Amino acid sequence: MEWMGWATGAFRRHGGAAVRAVRRAWREPGRERDLMVQVGKAALAACVAWAVAGWWLQAPMAFVAPWVAVVLVESTVYRSLAHGLQQVAAIAVGTVVATCVALVLPSTMVAMVVVLPAVLLLAQWRRLGSQGIYAATGALFVLTNGEVSLATSGARVAEAVFGAVVGITVNALIRPPVYLRDTRAALTDAAREAQEILEAVADGLDDGEWDTHAAGEWHERALRLGHLVDQARSAIGWSRESLRGNHRRRGTTEAVCPPGKAYDDALAVLDHVAVHTAGVTRTVLEIVSDDGKAARPGPRIAGPYADFLRHTARAINLYGQTRLAGTDTEQPADGALREAVEELHRSLDELHRRLPGAVAGDSDALATHGALLAQARRLAGQLVRD
Repeated sequence: MEWMGWATGAFRRHGGAAVRAVRRAWREPGRERDLMVQVGKAALAACVAWAVAGWWLQAPMAFVAPWVAVVLVESTVYRSLAHGLQQVAAIAVGTVVATCVALVLPSTMVAMVVVLPAVLLLAQWRRLGSQGIYAATGALFVLTNGEVSLATSGARVAEAVFGAVVGITVNALIRPPVYLRDTRAALTDAAREAQEILEAVADGLDDGEWDTHAAGEWHERALRLGHLVDQARSAIGWSRESLRGNHRRRGTTEAVCPPGKAYDDALAVLDHVAVHTAGVTRTVLEIVSDDGKAARPGPRIAGPYADFLRHTARAINLYGQTRLAGTDTEQPADGALREAVEELHRSLDELHRRLPGAVAGDSDALATHGALLAQARRLAGQLVRD
């Protein structure tokens, strides 16, 4: 049957991807290993919470403890603590409100009609953040679990507190997550992609590949470069948050330093590079469109412009090395970067000198070359200033 063949193929594809992810987690540090560690920690937190609350103490609502413990093995220690406080507060509020109303009203349905709108409004309180919904969860546990009493409600809140303590403790003490590697990789990926885009455009200009398809691909890649920069910005935020309350930053076996001004500078430069690279590729795409054939730049401009893009690509690559490499390679790369920026200056000056003779009074050519030159100046500006 056709659907069975499709299902088998999908299973093989996803199964193969899962096997490869497990192998990567086993062989080397990376996102896959971090994920496996977090999964194991969540399972351990649940088992510890259940062993104490359910097996040893035989609490009346013991499942609350492992449930909260699993939820609070968060992606960062700071987030575990912040969300833990918010979640326990939300559960306590929902439990208290539902208990008070249920003890006054005889019908569970009537109590639910009264309680749920109130706790759902409380869930929108800014101080509870994303954990506000657990106020409604706590209320439902009270109203749908048989007889309501102060003792059972108090035990439920105590179990939630215990589960939160277990989840936060496990996440904080057992290999707490750090995302510096992801941050460095995100910035490096953005710098490499910017370099490759500019080199591809330069090669196209040199080879005369001024067709709409190639220019469209360049522009699409340049637009995606902005998303890579956004991912790097998010990764920097994750890195800084992951180091708050993290004992691994003080360890001797793994050097962990918060991303500082170097990462912020690199992000600012790459943000400008992404915007102006998209401007360059947009200008090239407009030139090769049907309406712009007459204004295509000739060899006197296309060649120097290609050289400028290559110098820019090299400078971006070296800039990433100076900002993101370790101290062993920073000084040589810094000297090479200065040389690259000087070449960038010279190639930009060459474009300035070539422009008057290239346009020869042609208004269309003047508009085309002026647009290319303006994008070149903007693209070089941030690198030169930094």
